[in-house]
Amino acid sequence: MRADRIFAYGATAGLIGDLLLGDPRRGHPVAAFGQAAAGVESRLWRDHRGWGALHALVCAGGAAGAAALAARAVRNRPAAAVALTAAATWSVVGGTSLGREARAIGGALAAGDIEVARERLPHLCGRDPQALDGPQIARAVVESVAENTSDAVVGALVWGAIGGVPGLVGFRAVNTLDAMVGHRSPRHRRYGWASARLDDLAGWPGARLTAVLAVAAGGRPREAVRAWRADAGKHPSPNAGPVEASFAGALGVRLGGTLAYGGRVEHRPVLNGATGRDVHVADIERAVRLSRRVSVLALGVCAAARLASGRRGRA
Repeated sequence: MRADRIFAYGATAGLIGDLLLGDPRRGHPVAAFGQAAAGVESRLWRDHRGWGALHALVCAGGAAGAAALAARAVRNRPAAAVALTAAATWSVVGGTSLGREARAIGGALAAGDIEVARERLPHLCGRDPQALDGPQIARAVVESVAENTSDAVVGALVWGAIGGVPGLVGFRAVNTLDAMVGHRSPRHRRYGWASARLDDLAGWPGARLTAVLAVAAGGRPREAVRAWRADAGKHPSPNAGPVEASFAGALGVRLGGTLAYGGRVEHRPVLNGATGRDVHVADIERAVRLSRRVSVLALGVCAAARLASGRRGRA
């Protein structure tokens, strides 16, 4: 079986597995990678960019290298290659768990239980929940659903189409390292610089595809395009900007504004401020449904692109 078909079949099976089962509750490979990366950090940490770059190389390179060895071991066994691709896809995408967490917070807000919503919010994003009221929590959830649609699903599928199992695993490793050390805390401002920049590079194509698909699937294409063009560049993240702006336009809401991370208060530009309204609790469900549509479309686009590439290679 050709490599393009192996990816198409395996990625489809893996995404279906995620849709039906969500993340494994115990022994998640991403959690195991995080523990290993934390161990590497405990040995390598210095307040220096070079040591942080070595940390990124060892962790992300090691994960991608191990995936490449596994793919090589099954390259002459099509059924095993499809199964490996499916397992890797299921392990690295997280769309269903993302939706479950978002809906759990939305349910707590709808029931008026803001303390439960605050308790669950750190499962989804790094905001300081105690500083947020109900509408601010709802906005944080919608922003996280948008950004993580790119990080947890679309970006992985893009790199899987490009690089097969090593691409899937390598992208997830880079994204996980960014979440662990790529922030601006005193400990990681220098050490995490390389991981943050690597994540920006790896996330670039998936973020743009996510934004395009949000325009196509959101039901408000003109508004989504307008918000993307007008406001994406104002966001401090080169990848979160297009994704959050297009989601804001597609949903007809305003995102961005004041937020707090780790004791720091940031005043970010408002996305879709010209025509959007404040986020309501019901918008969480709308964002989750949009995320699901974008994820399914991304699978179709990536599988079709991989198959088309394979046909061109044989021509």
